[in-house]
Amino acid sequence: MKETEKLLEALFEAVVSGNIRKARRTAEKALHQGLSADTALEKMTDAMQAADRKCERKEYFVADVARSASAMREALKVFHSHLKAESANIAGKIVIGSLKGNLQSIGKDTVKATLRAAGFEVVDLGVDVPANAFVDAAIREKAQIIGVSISVDETVPSLKGVVDRLRQKNLADEVKIVIGGPAASESMRKTYGVDAYARDAWDCVRKVKLLLNSYKNKPVKR
Repeated sequence: MKETEKLLEALFEAVVSGNIRKARRTAEKALHQGLSADTALEKMTDAMQAADRKCERKEYFVADVARSASAMREALKVFHSHLKAESANIAGKIVIGSLKGNLQSIGKDTVKATLRAAGFEVVDLGVDVPANAFVDAAIREKAQIIGVSISVDETVPSLKGVVDRLRQKNLADEVKIVIGGPAASESMRKTYGVDAYARDAWDCVRKVKLLLNSYKNKPVKR
């Protein structure tokens, strides 16, 4: 096995096991060895998905998944400046947050890091974000995309507020909405008239690129 492959596997295991110290040490070694930040981030995203599956099978508790997320965040600190260097040509601007009533940030943080690695500027609104705040932030930041993370089924109806607010501001053609998270789905996208549903972080990157390409030549009203 090549050295880079060994480092990727070590990074994967460190994140899955929630070993913060090992995650940072491995990330530092990987960076020194010239491993691509994009490749490392993709591997860590796979690790988080593996941790989530363990939780679904009752092999992990929520606290275990949280430790995995902490390990990933620690590794990302090492790659942070490198990611900025790779993202010199900003592809677009996104505001992202967890919808009102959703206090979990693990998935959102993974998506945020992946979008930044792909060259997007991301403004993180945090968790428990009111519907109006998404649109107000998009206007303030001159963002083209709103990313909404939904992990709690009971909070889904609040998504309508984001869509309605955007229409009230006559910005539905200019600002696109992408949803994701455990409680989100393609059928929800259709029900609420949302522009795109992303299954995971890398799918979110693909969907954002498609949305930006679909209206990049349209005039900006703001």
